[in-house]
Amino acid sequence: MAKLEIVIFEDNRHLRESLEMVINSDPELACVATFSNGSDAIEKIKKHDPDIVLMDIEMPRVDGIDATRLIKKHFPEIQILIQTVFYDDDHIFKAICAGAAGYILKTTTPSGYIEALKDIGKGGSPMTPGIARRIVDLFRNSVPQKETAASPMLSFREKEVLHELVNGKSYKIIAADLNLSIDTVKSHIKNIYAKLQVNSNTEAVAKALRENL
Repeated sequence: MAKLEIVIFEDNRHLRESLEMVINSDPELACVATFSNGSDAIEKIKKHDPDIVLMDIEMPRVDGIDATRLIKKHFPEIQILIQTVFYDDDHIFKAICAGAAGYILKTTTPSGYIEALKDIGKGGSPMTPGIARRIVDLFRNSVPQKETAASPMLSFREKEVLHELVNGKSYKIIAADLNLSIDTVKSHIKNIYAKLQVNSNTEAVAKALRENL
């Protein structure tokens, strides 16, 4: 089984080296490169061709949000997990709009990092619980009470699944919570993405917020 290859962008040397050790301690993961800032991100990603990027927000020269936006523009298939000390709505919103597939705090445990990286590698969108709640609140507060004619019409079940996704839950947990099979959950998610014309739940939330669906 091929390992998930990960590139780290983190300006704190001690944390960068610690994360590299944590990642390489798991047999399913491999850290292939680390960088202290987001400058020349396209060239760095092109050289190492990772599956996942673990991205810090606050970095010198080019910050993590701008680097995320550039990477997703040139390499849309690469999944980006934001890791940061920021807990405010503005940073969360900007990271999601830039294309991040997950958002966790630096206070996350080593095992939490490993779990999040594996989850994102399987198509999930891991988020620290507190972050997930803020995104739910942003989503609810930004969606008008009445749907407009141009709004994509999600079914009741699709809305339930979307709500679970925004909470950062895995397909397996969603299936258990809603008493569905994993295949049925995947089918609903596929329909949600098609209707919203997105490729991840974070993109779905970003689109809903941007267009006030």
